[in-house]
Amino acid sequence: MRYRLGVDVGGTFTDLLLLDQENGAFWRHKTPSTPHDSSEGILNGVLAITAEAEVDPGDIEFFLHGTTVATNAVLQNKGARVGLITTEGYRDIMQIARSFVPGGLAAWIVWPKPQPLAALEDTLTVGGRMGADGKEVRPVDEAGARAALEQLKAQGVEALTVSLINAYVNGAHEKRIGAIAEEVFGGAVPISLSHEVLPEMQEYERTLSTVANAAVRPVVGKYIANLRDKLVQAGVKGKLSLLRSDGGLMSSQKAEEHPVNILMSGPAGGVTGAVWVAKNAGLKNILTLDVGGTSTDVALIENLEPRRVRTTEVGHLSVRASALDVKTVGAGGGSIAHVPELTGALRVGPESAGAVPGPVAYSKGGELPTVTDANVVLGYLPEDLLGGSFKLDREGAKVAVQTIADALGVTLMDAARGIIDIVNENMFGALRMISVQQGYDPRHFALMGFGGAGPLHVNAVAKLMGSWSAVSPMSPGVLCALGDATTRMRTETARSFSKLADQTDVADLIALLDEMAAQTRAELEADGIPSDSITSEFEVDVRYAGQAFEVPLTIDQATLREKGIEGILARFDEEHHRLFTFNMDTPHEIVNLRAVALGESLELEAQELPKGNGDPSAARIKDHTLWMDGEERQAVIYDRAKLLQGDIIQGPAIITEMDSTTLVEHDCTATIDAVGNILINPTEEG
Repeated sequence: MRYRLGVDVGGTFTDLLLLDQENGAFWRHKTPSTPHDSSEGILNGVLAITAEAEVDPGDIEFFLHGTTVATNAVLQNKGARVGLITTEGYRDIMQIARSFVPGGLAAWIVWPKPQPLAALEDTLTVGGRMGADGKEVRPVDEAGARAALEQLKAQGVEALTVSLINAYVNGAHEKRIGAIAEEVFGGAVPISLSHEVLPEMQEYERTLSTVANAAVRPVVGKYIANLRDKLVQAGVKGKLSLLRSDGGLMSSQKAEEHPVNILMSGPAGGVTGAVWVAKNAGLKNILTLDVGGTSTDVALIENLEPRRVRTTEVGHLSVRASALDVKTVGAGGGSIAHVPELTGALRVGPESAGAVPGPVAYSKGGELPTVTDANVVLGYLPEDLLGGSFKLDREGAKVAVQTIADALGVTLMDAARGIIDIVNENMFGALRMISVQQGYDPRHFALMGFGGAGPLHVNAVAKLMGSWSAVSPMSPGVLCALGDATTRMRTETARSFSKLADQTDVADLIALLDEMAAQTRAELEADGIPSDSITSEFEVDVRYAGQAFEVPLTIDQATLREKGIEGILARFDEEHHRLFTFNMDTPHEIVNLRAVALGESLELEAQELPKGNGDPSAARIKDHTLWMDGEERQAVIYDRAKLLQGDIIQGPAIITEMDSTTLVEHDCTATIDAVGNILINPTEEG
């Protein structure tokens, strides 16, 4: 078996990329998503791409998958009914939560507080207590635990969470209650223990993360089992792994046990794919612009390392689980444009036409104007898509966008351009959140646009950001699937440390990190990863004593041994100043430690294009007219597959390929680099 298959399921399309591990050859395919059952769309794609590549599905060694199943279960409130067992006196832990209300002052009046994932009637308490030092204060009340579990069983809970106070230092009581639960439920419901899901202090965050894990376990478990059956039908015998929120891979078995780690699996694929592209293109600092049919995801990559955060946010839910720092806005190709009667001002999104019925131009029954329709009207999207296999209905798009023009009292072209300008501003706002608001100057970064619609917008958004070059990578429409196919296995564990830095012995710190590293390495070895290919990384959360938040830092043991605790504190002060522009003259506190184990990365070089003479005329398809900067302009449409290394294209131009379309604006110039990326920069006049 020599092939890796990356599969990314989006709201509109399912993307597949089949990779030959021996010579780097690859095949790509897009198929409409099937929202009622994602595995159907996946099966269609697997059969199509293996037939195209003339590859036996049985030769696929790794099936690597980014999915939004867990995300959608949370967003659509379709998680399981969760029963919660907690310590006596703490029954209201999920209802009290944290005193944070989003929005301004009026939010205190108008904000509807979300319903906790574990209802109060499904939350019961058990006697017994562990102390903060991990020593038993009172033994667990086993009779009371059994009675509580029997009550939850009678109430019909579909998943169970056990989260006891101070379990992060000693989970013995949780294990005992979990064993009783196995007896009571007979294995009929999944059981999540907080000291296994998140062994960190702060009981609310630990409980919330474990409850969220329990809520999506039945949904994710059913999906993975269904997907396995579909793959067996297709003849795929390889190993199934899912993409974690932090950009690594985990086995499907681990994903079923800890699905809280795949809540942001979908967007993570694009970021890992962007890292691979940047590495091969000689870029180090990039902002990513992943524009799909429903939403846009943005992220920041510095020195080829994507930023990670310690919380995963999905809708109103914020759980303590490592994730790539990805921000999402409801701005995609299917975002619907509308003019509310109350304001009379044009709005775009967040509602989306999705895959069904889709934009009007797709001729699938859509009637409302979308961003895609506006791009078609302006001439930015040619009428032939997916290599000519997909025809766009431009006249239908004009009729739809005309409704916006009539409501605003402007021309058709002005209305279409207005839709594009607004959606670009929405993307711009998201990019500022992960750059300027985090202390980064976007002018020091290139902007990479991918997803089905990213290359259409990357040039315009780069102008707003001042981020050059604007990059359209090879196969931008399936870059998320490429990320799934080229990333590596990853697992992590965490411990709360909670000591002042000046009272910490570096030898004790190193010993604890060694113990944690051994644990994570053993987990990867159990998943079949060879021991000699596993590497370890470490993270430490530091804060000034008295602060309510921590700053995560990546460390290595060599530096820790050489520079000691002072080396960590110096890095913390530097990072704190970058984030907040000041430092404090107070003691430092080391709060949490994490050990990360990583499998071997796929060292796959991008294939270099043949060199050209700078003239792209051999790739010219036809002349074209489009609307840009308030007037009609003559442009040229090019076939990306025929462009050569070093070709220079003067805008305005449109570069088409099977899975996406790149727009070069009239005051910019595009250059094809050695591995086929399109690098767009302002012309001297621009």
